[in-house]
Amino acid sequence: MGLISNGTTIFDAGSMSAGFGGSLTFIKKLTASGSANLTFHHGTSDVILDSTYKEYIFTFKNIHPSSNTTDFTFQANTVGASGFNEEITSTFINAYNNEGDSARAGPRFLDADGRSQHNGTAFNLISVSEMGNDNDQCLGGYLHLFNPGDTTFVKHFIIDVNQTVRDDYTFHNQIAGYFNVTAAIDEIQFKMASGNIDLGDICLYGVG
Repeated sequence: MGLISNGTTIFDAGSMSAGFGGSLTFIKKLTASGSANLTFHHGTSDVILDSTYKEYIFTFKNIHPSSNTTDFTFQANTVGASGFNEEITSTFINAYNNEGDSARAGPRFLDADGRSQHNGTAFNLISVSEMGNDNDQCLGGYLHLFNPGDTTFVKHFIIDVNQTVRDDYTFHNQIAGYFNVTAAIDEIQFKMASGNIDLGDICLYGVG
């Protein structure tokens, strides 16, 4: 099955037509199994995270915590740095509804409890602090990181995820911001604020 727009074939049998947009190149998949973190470091285990691509996409599939009521988070290191404590300025917006359709809100801007950072160095939140560890509670979505190998400008990111949480709510979270560094970033780490990542996959792609 294909997709045709105004007489032009965009997709055909799942492949993008030549000359239309950029290509998406699979780089690395990390799978959690009671993992303290999942870390992508350029040059380690076939990971590419440098100026090879000007945009990278991390996809989250069935991210499931070992602990109840926790957060899924991320941070970065510049080349040669350690500690995952780069300065971040970010905004956090979300909306929610529950299975009984009796409670809903949003979209709303969240600034409390560190959900938005102002040149902070903490791990930035991707989820709300109600991720549950029941089997019907997990998180999926993606993070776009723009031009991490650049050494002139700050490094922007955009996150879009959906999560099911304890008490059977669904939350749609949108986070945007930037690492306030001009040095190149070559390492991204994902972890739970408490406990381990019980299960789930994170895949890294480069956008040509």
